[in-house]
Amino acid sequence: MTTLPSLYISHGSPMTAIQPRQIGERLAELARTLPRPKAVVIATAHWLARQPQVGGAKRPETIHDFYGFPRELFEIQYPAPGAPELAARVTELLDKAGLPTTLDPTHGLDHGAWVPMRLLYPEADIPVVPMSIQPALGPAHQYAVGRALAPLRDEGVLVIGSGSITHNLHDFRAGYSEEREAPYVRPFIEWIERKLTEGDVDALLDYRRQSPFAEQAHPTDEHLLPLFVALGAAGHAAYAERIDAGIEYGLLAMDIYRFDGASAPLTAR
Repeated sequence: MTTLPSLYISHGSPMTAIQPRQIGERLAELARTLPRPKAVVIATAHWLARQPQVGGAKRPETIHDFYGFPRELFEIQYPAPGAPELAARVTELLDKAGLPTTLDPTHGLDHGAWVPMRLLYPEADIPVVPMSIQPALGPAHQYAVGRALAPLRDEGVLVIGSGSITHNLHDFRAGYSEEREAPYVRPFIEWIERKLTEGDVDALLDYRRQSPFAEQAHPTDEHLLPLFVALGAAGHAAYAERIDAGIEYGLLAMDIYRFDGASAPLTAR
């Protein structure tokens, strides 16, 4: 069976579901290049927990975890099946890695899961297992979660981290736009790309201290943490490919990363 890549996807605003812009085009193109997965495990920035939790529902509901948006958005359903056996496998892998995990038999798909899944696989015919992240435990923990999930890539499972490469919602009030970008966005995403290309996992795990404008790009880091799940799932040797999907509203960079192939090892001391 072909080893699948792992992905990090910036899912953007819930409005991405009805106004997909560049991210919709890039994800459709990406889906055409990928071997068809038998299932997807997606760590979403919108499911936060103290320890890893995995959704084991047979038919996960579409969660509309937002308010103040057009009615059209609330009417969207993404009726992908779940995969309880895969959810149990994920739980087993994390437990064996010393990461105690809870299986939630009812948790559905929040917009951090169903919005990118709908753009990748609009037919909703691939089983999806959602997974929480743990903001209190930081990047190294999420990297370890990803490392534990790496075997799934050899089992036909696509591992995705869904967040946003920049995410400062306070700056929606600052008047930024496509014509006037927030000054921190490009230096931050360029630093992330450089460190991923260099395979400098140590610097990435310490991004809060080492990257330019970390606090402005991520006042809280739950939307960047899924990147470390995808990075960890890539294994010891991976090639990081950045897929540029633009910068929305002048402050939300929509970068996608695909981790696959083999080049210089991505290692942390």
